[in-house]
Amino acid sequence: MVGETDLGRLLEGMAPELDGESWGYACVADLPGGIVPFALIREAEGLTVIAPFAALQAAGIDVQGPFARITLRIHSSLAAVGLTAAVSAALAQAGISANMVAGYHHDHILLASADAVRALAVLEALRHG
Repeated sequence: MVGETDLGRLLEGMAPELDGESWGYACVADLPGGIVPFALIREAEGLTVIAPFAALQAAGIDVQGPFARITLRIHSSLAAVGLTAAVSAALAQAGISANMVAGYHHDHILLASADAVRALAVLEALRHG
């Protein structure tokens, strides 16, 4: 299944969804056993892991967070132009810091948990023009 590339259809169909997990960011040399990550990013400085905040804390890892995660439910193409820019610009205009993570099928936004409900409202307003 090929993802959507039309920006208008991407915005209309993004259907932002807040999950119920609290997420944390950590930089580790290796992924500890028992941690089920949402995302892994290898950088020169180490392995960035985005995983449940409580699990990272329980493993004694220095963790930033907690963060909420909003998933844009539309299947966006990796070649789509403008979705990340439109979403991040709308959130920035509302004073909401956001970290975008693109998966194969969906885009995800990690943001301060305290901003999650307000961010959903901003995204719904963007969605409905």
